Amino acid sequence: MPKIGEKLRELRHRRDLSGRELALRSGISHAAISLIERDHMSPSIDTLTAILDALGTTLTGFFMDLPSRLPYTPFYAANDLVEIGKPQAISYRMIGMNHPNRQLLMLHETYAEGADTGEAFTHPAQEAGMVTRGAIELTVGEETRVLRAGDGYYFDSRIAHRFRNVAPGTSEILSAVTPPTY
Repeated sequence: MPKIGEKLRELRHRRDLSGRELALRSGISHAAISLIERDHMSPSIDTLTAILDALGTTLTGFFMDLPSRLPYTPFYAANDLVEIGKPQAISYRMIGMNHPNRQLLMLHETYAEGADTGEAFTHPAQEAGMVTRGAIELTVGEETRVLRAGDGYYFDSRIAHRFRNVAPGTSEILSAVTPPTY
């Protein structure tokens, strides 16, 4: 977890506010703000949101350029990909799990024969992908199409969508979602 105290203190100083003034504006105690700025206390999301609102910024804006202290490499071997799905049905292997300030969800998706994401769903993002093996039936809104190896897609994920493997055997997709909201 990145240390946030220094950046909060920097924002407060940039706005020429004392700790007590920030406490009054945010409704968070001066003692809590002091502990947070010294990285002696981890704030809840509600507490951090109140402080950031008082400083005129958002959670997204605050964390966007906050440096990560996690070890990082730009390269990922196949066994480094983290599974976030259910491998026996639909496997979602994530590329770049430990990348600092990740703004893209990159996935290697594997669909078992007959696997289906179920009821169409939405989330606030855009997604794109390419079928690399097999055949996937993709429904986006009222449109449905079967995509085969080499075919691709790109759509607004706020439109209800659903994926289903219609090939005999396994189908695969290489996909990206931004922001990483799936």
